[in-house]
Amino acid sequence: MALIVHKYGGTSMGSPERIKNVAKRVAKWARAGHQMVVVPSAMSGETNRLLALAKELAPAKETQSYMRELDMLASTGEQASSALLAIALQSEGMDSVSYAGWQVPIRTDSAFTKARIESIEDDRVRADLNAGRVVIITGFQGVDESRNITTLGRGGSDTSAVAVAAALKADECLIYTDVDGVYTTDPRVVPEARRLKTVSFEEMLEMASLGSKVLQIRSVEFAGKYKVPLRVLSSFTPWDINIQEEAKSGTLITFEEDTQMEQAVVSGIAFNRDEAKISIIGVPDKPGIAYQILGAVAEGNIEVDMIIQNIGKDGHTDFSFTVHRNDYARAMDLLKVKVLPTLGSTEAIGDTKICKVSIVGIGMRSHVGIASKMFRTLSEEGINIQMISTSEIKTSVVIDEKYMELAVRSLHKAFDLEQVQA
Repeated sequence: MALIVHKYGGTSMGSPERIKNVAKRVAKWARAGHQMVVVPSAMSGETNRLLALAKELAPAKETQSYMRELDMLASTGEQASSALLAIALQSEGMDSVSYAGWQVPIRTDSAFTKARIESIEDDRVRADLNAGRVVIITGFQGVDESRNITTLGRGGSDTSAVAVAAALKADECLIYTDVDGVYTTDPRVVPEARRLKTVSFEEMLEMASLGSKVLQIRSVEFAGKYKVPLRVLSSFTPWDINIQEEAKSGTLITFEEDTQMEQAVVSGIAFNRDEAKISIIGVPDKPGIAYQILGAVAEGNIEVDMIIQNIGKDGHTDFSFTVHRNDYARAMDLLKVKVLPTLGSTEAIGDTKICKVSIVGIGMRSHVGIASKMFRTLSEEGINIQMISTSEIKTSVVIDEKYMELAVRSLHKAFDLEQVQA
């Protein structure tokens, strides 16, 4: 008998019929003798609907009190889906109980709308599991030390599921979503994209950080830190599929790198349309300038991705970096108010029509010439590279957004990613 955590996304919980199918699937696993914990998201579209109501009543603010109420509001979506799933399981003859994050409790810090999990108490859940119950825990939320409800940010249910699996020392965490695994790239861009049977934790972490929407990056970080066996698979397969077949379907995120070291050099192509580039022209070429620029951006709680500082000439240089496109306008305002007046005759220029394309693969560690092959492929397609960033297992470039799909298709073909994995 194993302890298994299932996580179901909003599309999987999107209607009463789909919730019934989830209940049948979970009941199948429970009847096979497994202890079951389920972490559901809110029904598809529900969180957006709730936040739209708040925006209709008052314009978005970033005061502590306003953000607290947003968390109070948004958390109700997962509470509703958890209770509905418990009711559906009970109709299947399964003893089940649902808990909100604060009832477990899942303890977080007090960063409303983007809280981080600090600890999870497992006594109550283990008592229910030992009593033969299926336990349902709301995803996406927790409680801070002042007993305020907090939420973990978009995609937070993935993080909740992996954190619960880590706290319970689960045998495996299965992430059920609307795709049947992790692909070499987005099949909507490259129809020949191939589902991977396995992908290393490091590769998955890079893919998640570089724009792959299959798993939320914090969930992958949790899985890596606590060595949680993780599998991504589809909730739209028939619920009564053979359990042994289901347990081996999808994509396994593995920590056994040696099994892949001599296989594909590049495992996947990730891309992200949500980037914007900001360049500060003519900044003084002296110590402390990078901190002066990026410190102000960081104080505005804006994350910076790629950074380039050019070679100095005549005592000045140019400094470029990328941010999420949603943060672009605010970053420009911060620079104009807090940074540019202190730097003299400098100007900030921006570009919101860029994208980032990346190749990822642990095999890149033991092979040379991978980056040059990427650059040659893009050059042959007439695609200009604006910025480059590398690590041991990835190379990323910033290019004009209009060339994104061409770049992804060309790189997918150049690295033979349509070939079936051995």
